[in-house]
Amino acid sequence: MKSIRWGIIGCGDVTEVKSGPALQKIEDSELVAVMRRDAAKAEDYARRHDVPRWYADADQLIADPEVDAVYIATPPDSHADYTVRVARAGKPVYVEKPMARSYTECEQMIEACETADVPLFVAYYRRRLSGFLKVEELVKSGAIGEIRFVAASLLQPAHESSSDPLPWRVLPDIAGAGYFFDLGSHLLDYLDYLLGPIADVHGQAANQAGLYPAEDAVCAHFTFESGILGSGIWCFTVGEGQSRDRVEIHGNKGSIAFSTFDFDPIRLETTSGVEEFPSSRPEHVQQPLLQTVVDDLLGRGTCPSTGRTAARTSRVMDEVVSSYADR
Repeated sequence: MKSIRWGIIGCGDVTEVKSGPALQKIEDSELVAVMRRDAAKAEDYARRHDVPRWYADADQLIADPEVDAVYIATPPDSHADYTVRVARAGKPVYVEKPMARSYTECEQMIEACETADVPLFVAYYRRRLSGFLKVEELVKSGAIGEIRFVAASLLQPAHESSSDPLPWRVLPDIAGAGYFFDLGSHLLDYLDYLLGPIADVHGQAANQAGLYPAEDAVCAHFTFESGILGSGIWCFTVGEGQSRDRVEIHGNKGSIAFSTFDFDPIRLETTSGVEEFPSSRPEHVQQPLLQTVVDDLLGRGTCPSTGRTAARTSRVMDEVVSSYADR
């Protein structure tokens, strides 16, 4: 196989810029088919993005002999089902994050792919963005010494008070939980990559504003297998002008501060002073990770974001929101 021919199930907003065009730009990759249940929208996407074929039925795309691998870009409630169907067809899977609505569904996806002996990748693309690679370089070079703890906060104003219908991201039946699963998963996955798996986690979750069924405020305390401690607060109903996106990694010789979403400069503070490093946003944010997926499938590299690594993040998130979800 000299190139990977892709099909997309669910060619919605996330595929317009973040990922879809990247499949046509990276080395040895082609986007040859897309699917959406709304046939008119599928046809429109294919026309605008110069994709040869479109479908309104997922099974037809999966069965297409010219589709080598399938990118599942639907909401989380269908990730497990589509992954199992693609795996049974003997084709590799790249699935959007969060990997599924629960760790249990993640396990089902992993089992299906392992039984079919096909790879399973997950779109936690921060593992390959340049700014996050710089943070990794600073940590691994010992720039801040031995890591002691991580502190994270993501605060955003509410925007759902007049939304009708509510976005699927705040409907637990579709998303698994609320914005914590959709947005908080990015950082938790990156910390898993950077510092290793989280061994123990405790959390509290609440719905304080009552704007939607899911939790809107989350606190978590966690311990990595290495003994590093961590804490985080995610709140999606703060006042206008109170937004915050900050992660701090503290060691015995200094600290590193960066953002998860804002691409602010990375700030290194040691006894020598303060130094800042740029964190650029690529045109298609999934492109660097997708290149590693293609390289992995062609036997010339390894993708760092797999079903196994992503399932660990889902397990952690399940634990954090369990007190609210069990009500």
